Amino acid sequence: MANIVTRNMPIREDWLQQLADVITDPDELLCLLALNEHAELRQGTAARRLFPLRVPRAFVARMRSGDAKDPLLLQVLTAREEFIAVPGFTDDPLDEQRSVVPGLLHKYHNRALLLVKGGCAVNCRYCFRRHFPYQDNQGNKANWQQALDYIAQHPELDEIIFSGGDPLMAKDHELDWLITQLENIAHIKRLRIHTRLPVVIPARITSTLCQRLLDSRLQVLLVTHINHPNEIDQSLCDSMARLKQAGVTLLNQSVLLRDVNNDPDVLAALSHALFNAGILPYYIHVLDKVQGAAHFMVDDDEARLLIKGLLSRVSGYLVPRLAREIGGEPSKTPLDLRLAQD
Repeated sequence: MANIVTRNMPIREDWLQQLADVITDPDELLCLLALNEHAELRQGTAARRLFPLRVPRAFVARMRSGDAKDPLLLQVLTAREEFIAVPGFTDDPLDEQRSVVPGLLHKYHNRALLLVKGGCAVNCRYCFRRHFPYQDNQGNKANWQQALDYIAQHPELDEIIFSGGDPLMAKDHELDWLITQLENIAHIKRLRIHTRLPVVIPARITSTLCQRLLDSRLQVLLVTHINHPNEIDQSLCDSMARLKQAGVTLLNQSVLLRDVNNDPDVLAALSHALFNAGILPYYIHVLDKVQGAAHFMVDDDEARLLIKGLLSRVSGYLVPRLAREIGGEPSKTPLDLRLAQD
């Protein structure tokens, strides 16, 4: 059995301590960033009633003090625009609130999403599941067992996607149990983990987790959710290096967000930063039309122009696929760049 090299790694794996110390008060966040006197930002604090504010201090440390337009801050700070009801934006933009068993979505023929945990380390204001009824899809062993029974009875499934919330909110021993159960189902070949937790708390990638993934018979992929190059620092790169050492394939998916990354130079910097961290750009999504997030919307025509601009700035393997999710469709729907018309 191969072992993960732990030289120069901290013995104390303190991600749970960091998780317990997240910021939940918009006023505290603004104060930490020297923005507590910014009247416009303070007007949005009431939106915490719509969707709580939640952000780890390790992520706040990457924000620029005194900058009301910091792209990391805008992703997590409550905003008054969240109160505006916009036609076409709904609580369930992907028609997901009908699971085959609690916590399991069989959205695609050969793949199913297991909602491992309902909570997240960070609440992103554009989250398409900000209204999802997690209370009916609790991440516990009883629901997991129902999901596993369903998976075992459906041999067309060969890949399971750990989703949420954030699946890495589960503790290492819980993930170990889940992975073991999946390994005992012969037709499951791949495990894909979609997560933002290592981005906001890099310490989540523990030596125990890496060793378990290394030892698995499953092909393991981890898809980070990173939208801006400023999210990538050395601690994140170190965590990704440990995952790569464990044989994990690293991909990233982003969301196009107005005032955050709707700039081809920013997208180019993101692709380069991802690749330098050992992560391959995979998908970039147009925003799912979830109620409360319309102010982030980038329309399809602008999205196409942004990707065309990116194509002229980076190598082809650094250009993620532009796509959208449509409820009920058997896969993501690529957006045609209409290059032939240029």
